[in-house]
Amino acid sequence: MRDDAAGWGAEHAHDPTAVRDDDGTYWLFSTDTATDGPLRAGVQVRRSRDLVDWELHGWALEGVPGPAAAWSGAEGLWAPDVVRVADGWRMYYSASSFGSRRSAIGLATAQHPGGPWTDGGVVVASDHLPDPAGLAHPNAIDAQVVVAPDGRHHLVYGSFFGGIHVLDLDPATGLAPGAPAPGALHTAPGALVARRPRSVDGAVEGAFVVERPGGGWALLVSHGSLFSTYHVRVGVSDDVEGPYLDRSGRDLADLDAPDAGTTVLAGHRFAGGPGLLAPGHASVLTEPGRQTLVHHVRDAHDPTRHRVQVRRLVWTHDGWPLVAPQPWAGPSREVDDESAWPSDVAQLVGTWDRVHLDTDPSAVQASVRGPLDVAPGSGRAHGRGRFTWATSAGVEVAAVVFPSWDAVRGRAATSVTALGDDGRVVVATRVEDEP
Repeated sequence: MRDDAAGWGAEHAHDPTAVRDDDGTYWLFSTDTATDGPLRAGVQVRRSRDLVDWELHGWALEGVPGPAAAWSGAEGLWAPDVVRVADGWRMYYSASSFGSRRSAIGLATAQHPGGPWTDGGVVVASDHLPDPAGLAHPNAIDAQVVVAPDGRHHLVYGSFFGGIHVLDLDPATGLAPGAPAPGALHTAPGALVARRPRSVDGAVEGAFVVERPGGGWALLVSHGSLFSTYHVRVGVSDDVEGPYLDRSGRDLADLDAPDAGTTVLAGHRFAGGPGLLAPGHASVLTEPGRQTLVHHVRDAHDPTRHRVQVRRLVWTHDGWPLVAPQPWAGPSREVDDESAWPSDVAQLVGTWDRVHLDTDPSAVQASVRGPLDVAPGSGRAHGRGRFTWATSAGVEVAAVVFPSWDAVRGRAATSVTALGDDGRVVVATRVEDEP
C-alpha cells in the first residue's frame, strides 16, 4: 500500500460501483489503479456517509486470486460489481490486461461490504477466439449482475472486441450454469446486446442494466477511449436480454449504427468551472426515494487524473433515464422529495447555462447561456418535475426539472435535463440572477 493512499479520498477511483449497508454507510469498490506509481492488487474499497467525502478502507482481496491469475496473467483486478443476496454479498471482479482477451470474471463473497471477502473462483473466462460471424469472442471483463423481479440473475459483461453480452447465472451459487473449471474457457457467452464495428475499435464497455419505472430495462454503456473520448450512452428494452434501442430507434447491437445509443453524460465545462473529461464506466445506486449514477471522470487539464463522481439519475415521464448536470452534493443540499420539485411551466422561463451533450460527445463541451428552447404555448407539466414541450423546430422534448446544488457557484439552484425525440440531450442549470 502506498504511503499516501490513506489520503486519496475520491481520487484514483476508476470503474466504480457503490452499495449501501444496513447502517447507512456507502461502500465503493473500484479498479486497482492510480494515476502514477505502483499499486497493490485486490480491488480498492472506500466508505462514505454522504456519497461526497470518501475514506479509503483498504483492499477487498490479497492480490489477484489464483484461478483468475492463472488464466489471465493479470497483475490487478478491474471493474468490480457488488450485489446483495439473501446470504450476504457477492463481488464480481475482472482479471485481464490491456489489449488482451485472455480474461476472467471471478466471484468473491462476504457477509458485509467491508469484508472479509473470500474468493469463489472463475465465473466466465474468455480467450482470443473468433465467433461464427467473424467477430471477436466476448472479453470476460466489466461484470454487472442484474437481479430481476422474477428472481432470475443475469451477468452483463464485455468490453470492446465482441461487445456486451447477458448470461444467466444460478441464483443459488452466483455462477453460470455449466461454469468452467478454473482455467477453462466458457463457450456460451449469452445474448449479445451491444457492439460496435472494428472501424471504431469496437469501443463499447462498462455496461450497466437498470430496471425502468413501470417495467422494462435500460442499458448504460460507455463509448470511446478512457483518456479522451469516453462518454455514456443508453438504450431501452422490454427484455433484459434486449434488443436495446436508443431514442431514435437504433439498436445498440447494430454494426451499421456505430454511434447508436442516446448520449446522457459526456465531457463538459460549465462557465467558470473546471473542464470534466471522459466521464464513464457508470453504475447505478438505487435507494428508497433516489437513484444516483456513480462513475469516474478525468480532469481536462490533466487526463491522467481520475476520481469518482456521483450524479442524480432521473427518469422522464415516459421512462427514459437522464443524468443531472451537477454533481451530487450530499443529502443536506439535495431534495429527494419529488412532490417538491417544480410543477409549473413558468419555472422553465429564465436564463440557463446549457450543455448540448450531442454537439461532440468525445470533447469537453463548453456551456452556452440563454433560455430553454420552448415554443410558446407548448409546455406541459406532468407533476413531480416532469415536463414536455416542443422546440421552435418542432422537436418534442421530455424533461425533468429538479432542485440541485450549483457546484460552480456554491449555491442552491434549479437544474434540467431534457431529451428530444431526435435523440439529443440538453442539460442545464438556471443562472438568471447573474449580470
